[in-house]
Amino acid sequence: MSKKFTASSQQLKPDPKYHSRLASKFINCLMLDGKKSTAQKVFYDALDIIGKKVEDAGALEVFEKAVNNVKPMIEVRSKRVGGASYQVPMQVSSKRQQSLAFRWILASARGKKGKPMCERLASELMDAYKEQGTAMTTRENVHRMAEANKAFAHFAW
Repeated sequence: MSKKFTASSQQLKPDPKYHSRLASKFINCLMLDGKKSTAQKVFYDALDIIGKKVEDAGALEVFEKAVNNVKPMIEVRSKRVGGASYQVPMQVSSKRQQSLAFRWILASARGKKGKPMCERLASELMDAYKEQGTAMTTRENVHRMAEANKAFAHFAW
């Protein structure tokens, strides 16, 4: 007898320390080669570093605000019309916004060298919280591209 999977049976469990689904999803994106315990240690160490630096807000609130700050509202997609490719600005779905925010934060943290990953991640999250840093620059570039190509918005499908 085969067991059918429903959307509720495949939902992501909250992380053990903060009981946050967002943190759990981020840990899974941070994980390399299936080493979840290592990813959790890096993430929790980064939040501990943030907690020591920021007294007014909790570390989890800083993380959530950083992710929300990096989320792009609009992006450009290639659309082929009559032999020419146009960069068409389009709205970004909420799922993709979260995915891109995670990807940009992790890419910028991994791009820095010379420090342990937990320190690099804490630094990037703090920068994103303050609306600065490499991940925010990436978001601004995406928004700038969409603004520059808004003349092609009528090609959106």
